[in-house]
Amino acid sequence: MIDLKEKTAVVTGASRGIGLEIARVLASRGANLAIIATKENEELASSIEAEFKVKVKSYACDVSSSETVDSTFKNIIETFGAIDILVNNAGITRDGLLMRMKDEDFDDVIRINLRSVFLCTRAVARHMMGRRQGRIINMASINGICTQAGQANYAASKAGVIGITKSNAMEFAARGITVNAVAPGFIKTDMTEKLNEETISKFKEAIPVKDLGNPRDVANLVAFLASNEARYITGQIIGVDGGLNA
Repeated sequence: MIDLKEKTAVVTGASRGIGLEIARVLASRGANLAIIATKENEELASSIEAEFKVKVKSYACDVSSSETVDSTFKNIIETFGAIDILVNNAGITRDGLLMRMKDEDFDDVIRINLRSVFLCTRAVARHMMGRRQGRIINMASINGICTQAGQANYAASKAGVIGITKSNAMEFAARGITVNAVAPGFIKTDMTEKLNEETISKFKEAIPVKDLGNPRDVANLVAFLASNEARYITGQIIGVDGGLNA
């Protein structure tokens, strides 16, 4: 069984969906948690803390702001003593055809989905390098590998996540830090719940296992990559997509 006791994990975009499930699964494996979202949510932190008997603290942070990220991570290190695991999960979508896409729709997606990975990784890199250990897991997407129309901004951001993952893995490997990315396919989230049955059926038909994934499928992989069992895995982009990109 994956054991993360006495480890501290930081999860961005942890207030709902995949990020929340990642936080819960890491806590269930014994990790203490710093959960980051746009708004502080101590009620959520207290709930996870009570359920899994680990230390949990909520932080409000604009993960696209250098100053805010640096101060938040400094606070986390002071509170927990160390950061062992970073999960860069924060992300948004602003889908639309290129000819109709506004500048801010492109810039916002790149800022939240990609710039945040750069800033949060940089904020923790020196700390992890000094300790000669660490696990960094970035949330990519199947859309960063094989995308579809109307997602130029999202696809670009996730392709960028793949690129920064591979580059950082090479930079940090000699210091005992692994850097990997998870690339979910069609996962049951708030976004998919808004789709009609016909659209969901088309998605299922395209997936070899004929079903959508769920946040726990993604979270279980993240927990493995965060563990000692994954010590020799770095620079990899691992799909959780039911065989869609096989």
